[in-house]
Amino acid sequence: MNSVVRNVSIEPAVAAAEFRGAMRHLTGGVSVITAGRAKDISGMTVTSVSSLSVEPPSLIVSINRAASSWPLIARHGVFGVNILAADQRDIAERFTGKGGLKGADRFTGAEWTTRASGVPLLVGALAAVDCEVEETIERHSHVIVIGRVLDVIASERTAALAYWHGEYVAIDHEEDAARLAEVSLPSRHVHVRGPR
Repeated sequence: MNSVVRNVSIEPAVAAAEFRGAMRHLTGGVSVITAGRAKDISGMTVTSVSSLSVEPPSLIVSINRAASSWPLIARHGVFGVNILAADQRDIAERFTGKGGLKGADRFTGAEWTTRASGVPLLVGALAAVDCEVEETIERHSHVIVIGRVLDVIASERTAALAYWHGEYVAIDHEEDAARLAEVSLPSRHVHVRGPR
Protein backbone atom coordinates (compact mmCIF):
# COMPACT_ATOMS: atom_id res chain seq x y z
CA MET A 1 0.00 0.00 0.00
CA ASN A 2 1.38 3.38 -0.99
CA SER A 3 1.05 6.40 1.19
CA VAL A 4 0.71 9.85 -0.24
CA VAL A 5 2.54 12.76 1.30
CA ARG A 6 1.47 16.22 0.30
CA ASN A 7 2.46 19.67 1.36
CA VAL A 8 -0.44 21.53 2.87
CA SER A 9 -0.26 25.27 3.13
CA ILE A 10 -2.11 26.47 6.20
CA GLU A 11 -4.08 29.65 5.77
CA PRO A 12 -4.37 32.10 8.64
CA ALA A 13 -6.76 30.81 11.30
CA VAL A 14 -10.39 31.87 11.26
CA ALA A 15 -11.08 34.46 13.94
CA ALA A 16 -12.88 33.07 17.00
CA ALA A 17 -15.63 35.70 16.72
CA GLU A 18 -16.23 34.83 13.07
CA PHE A 19 -16.45 31.11 13.85
CA ARG A 20 -18.71 31.73 16.86
CA GLY A 21 -21.00 33.86 14.68
CA ALA A 22 -21.26 31.10 12.08
CA MET A 23 -22.06 28.49 14.74
CA ARG A 24 -24.91 30.64 16.11
CA HIS A 25 -26.86 29.54 13.02
CA LEU A 26 -26.67 25.93 14.20
CA THR A 27 -29.68 25.10 16.36
CA GLY A 28 -28.81 22.82 19.28
CA GLY A 29 -30.86 20.90 21.79
CA VAL A 30 -30.11 22.05 25.34
CA SER A 31 -28.87 19.50 27.87
CA VAL A 32 -27.36 19.64 31.33
CA ILE A 33 -24.35 17.40 31.89
CA THR A 34 -24.12 16.27 35.52
CA ALA A 35 -21.06 14.81 37.22
CA GLY A 36 -19.89 13.63 40.61
CA ARG A 37 -21.58 11.89 43.50
CA ALA A 38 -23.14 12.77 46.85
CA LYS A 39 -22.21 16.39 47.73
CA ASP A 40 -19.23 16.55 45.37
CA ILE A 41 -21.31 17.35 42.27
CA SER A 42 -21.34 19.87 39.47
CA GLY A 43 -22.90 20.31 36.08
CA MET A 44 -23.01 22.48 32.99
CA THR A 45 -25.36 23.47 30.19
CA VAL A 46 -24.35 22.24 26.73
CA THR A 47 -25.63 21.98 23.18
CA SER A 48 -22.90 19.54 22.16
CA VAL A 49 -24.63 16.20 22.82
CA SER A 50 -25.06 13.81 19.93
CA SER A 51 -25.99 10.15 19.62
CA LEU A 52 -23.15 7.95 18.41
CA SER A 53 -24.50 4.42 18.20
CA VAL A 54 -27.63 2.43 18.95
CA GLU A 55 -25.77 -0.88 19.19
CA PRO A 56 -24.36 -0.49 21.79
CA PRO A 57 -26.23 2.62 22.95
CA SER A 58 -23.66 5.41 23.18
CA LEU A 59 -23.37 9.17 22.79
CA ILE A 60 -20.81 11.94 22.43
CA VAL A 61 -20.48 15.20 24.31
CA SER A 62 -17.85 17.91 23.97
CA ILE A 63 -16.69 19.39 27.29
CA ASN A 64 -14.42 22.35 27.94
CA ARG A 65 -11.41 21.14 29.97
CA ALA A 66 -11.67 24.28 32.13
CA ALA A 67 -15.24 23.37 33.20
CA SER A 68 -15.72 22.36 36.84
CA SER A 69 -17.48 19.17 35.72
CA TRP A 70 -14.54 17.81 33.74
CA PRO A 71 -12.35 16.76 36.73
CA LEU A 72 -15.36 14.94 38.24
CA ILE A 73 -16.06 13.08 35.01
CA ALA A 74 -12.38 12.18 34.64
CA ARG A 75 -12.15 10.97 38.27
CA HIS A 76 -15.40 8.98 38.50
CA GLY A 77 -15.71 7.85 34.86
CA VAL A 78 -19.47 8.52 34.76
CA PHE A 79 -21.81 11.39 33.87
CA GLY A 80 -25.46 12.20 33.23
CA VAL A 81 -27.07 13.81 30.19
CA ASN A 82 -30.33 15.58 30.97
CA ILE A 83 -32.20 16.70 27.85
CA LEU A 84 -34.22 19.74 28.86
CA ALA A 85 -37.90 20.40 28.23
CA ALA A 86 -39.11 23.76 26.91
CA ASP A 87 -40.19 24.92 30.39
CA GLN A 88 -36.78 24.20 31.97
CA ARG A 89 -35.00 27.36 30.82
CA ASP A 90 -34.31 28.34 34.45
CA ILE A 91 -32.39 25.07 34.93
CA ALA A 92 -30.39 25.73 31.75
CA GLU A 93 -29.47 29.20 32.99
CA ARG A 94 -28.59 27.95 36.48
CA PHE A 95 -26.12 25.43 35.03
CA THR A 96 -24.40 28.12 32.96
CA GLY A 97 -23.36 29.63 36.31
CA LYS A 98 -25.78 32.54 36.07
CA GLY A 99 -25.77 34.51 39.31
CA GLY A 100 -22.41 33.01 40.28
CA LEU A 101 -23.84 29.58 41.13
CA LYS A 102 -21.24 26.79 41.37
CA GLY A 103 -21.11 23.09 42.15
CA ALA A 104 -23.96 21.67 44.23
CA ASP A 105 -25.72 25.07 44.40
CA ARG A 106 -26.73 24.68 40.75
CA PHE A 107 -28.92 21.70 41.68
CA THR A 108 -31.22 23.58 44.05
CA GLY A 109 -34.81 24.18 42.99
CA ALA A 110 -35.18 20.96 40.96
CA GLU A 111 -35.82 17.31 41.78
CA TRP A 112 -32.99 14.84 41.13
CA THR A 113 -32.65 11.07 41.22
CA THR A 114 -29.81 8.58 40.63
CA ARG A 115 -29.41 5.30 38.80
CA ALA A 116 -26.50 2.85 38.41
CA SER A 117 -23.69 5.41 38.13
CA GLY A 118 -24.79 7.54 41.09
CA VAL A 119 -24.73 10.85 39.15
CA PRO A 120 -27.72 13.18 39.58
CA LEU A 121 -30.39 12.82 36.88
CA LEU A 122 -33.11 15.46 36.45
CA VAL A 123 -36.64 14.33 37.24
CA GLY A 124 -38.97 15.77 34.58
CA ALA A 125 -36.35 16.13 31.84
CA LEU A 126 -37.40 15.02 28.35
CA ALA A 127 -34.85 12.27 28.85
CA ALA A 128 -32.17 11.61 31.46
CA VAL A 129 -29.33 9.35 30.34
CA ASP A 130 -26.95 7.65 32.77
CA CYS A 131 -23.53 7.09 31.14
CA GLU A 132 -20.09 5.66 31.83
CA VAL A 133 -17.05 7.03 30.05
CA GLU A 134 -15.93 4.70 27.30
CA GLU A 135 -13.25 6.91 25.76
CA THR A 136 -12.00 10.49 25.83
CA ILE A 137 -10.24 12.41 23.08
CA GLU A 138 -8.53 15.68 23.98
CA ARG A 139 -8.49 18.32 21.27
CA HIS A 140 -7.60 21.95 21.77
CA SER A 141 -9.64 23.44 24.65
CA HIS A 142 -12.13 20.57 24.81
CA VAL A 143 -12.48 16.86 25.49
CA ILE A 144 -14.71 14.69 23.35
CA VAL A 145 -16.30 12.19 25.73
CA ILE A 146 -17.81 8.99 24.39
CA GLY A 147 -20.35 7.67 26.87
CA ARG A 148 -21.75 4.15 27.01
CA VAL A 149 -25.41 4.37 28.07
CA LEU A 150 -26.18 2.53 31.32
CA ASP A 151 -29.81 3.60 31.73
CA VAL A 152 -32.41 5.95 30.26
CA ILE A 153 -35.35 7.68 31.92
CA ALA A 154 -37.69 8.94 29.18
CA SER A 155 -40.59 11.34 29.57
CA GLU A 156 -43.89 11.51 27.68
CA ARG A 157 -43.35 15.24 27.19
CA THR A 158 -42.67 16.57 23.68
CA ALA A 159 -41.71 20.26 23.98
CA ALA A 160 -37.93 20.69 23.91
CA LEU A 161 -35.57 23.52 24.77
CA ALA A 162 -33.20 24.58 21.97
CA TYR A 163 -30.54 27.26 21.61
CA TRP A 164 -30.34 29.36 18.44
CA HIS A 165 -28.80 32.76 17.68
CA GLY A 166 -27.81 33.23 21.32
CA GLU A 167 -31.29 32.63 22.73
CA TYR A 168 -33.33 29.80 24.19
CA VAL A 169 -36.17 28.67 21.93
CA ALA A 170 -39.05 26.34 22.78
CA ILE A 171 -39.78 23.65 20.21
CA ASP A 172 -43.09 21.85 20.57
CA HIS A 173 -43.73 18.93 18.25
CA GLU A 174 -47.52 19.32 18.12
CA GLU A 175 -47.70 23.13 17.93
CA ASP A 176 -44.77 23.57 15.54
CA ALA A 177 -45.95 20.77 13.23
CA ALA A 178 -49.35 22.50 12.96
CA ARG A 179 -47.70 25.91 12.30
CA LEU A 180 -45.44 24.43 9.62
CA ALA A 181 -48.42 22.80 7.94
CA GLU A 182 -50.24 26.16 7.86
CA VAL A 183 -47.38 28.03 6.17
CA SER A 184 -46.07 25.33 3.87
CA LEU A 185 -49.25 23.91 2.34
CA PRO A 186 -50.86 25.89 -0.49
CA SER A 187 -54.34 27.19 0.24
CA ARG A 188 -55.82 25.83 -2.99
CA HIS A 189 -56.47 22.15 -3.56
CA VAL A 190 -53.96 20.40 -5.76
CA HIS A 191 -55.13 17.38 -7.72
CA VAL A 192 -52.55 14.77 -8.51
CA ARG A 193 -53.24 12.31 -11.29
CA GLY A 194 -52.02 8.82 -10.96
CA PRO A 195 -50.53 6.75 -13.79
CA ARG A 196 -52.91 5.90 -16.63
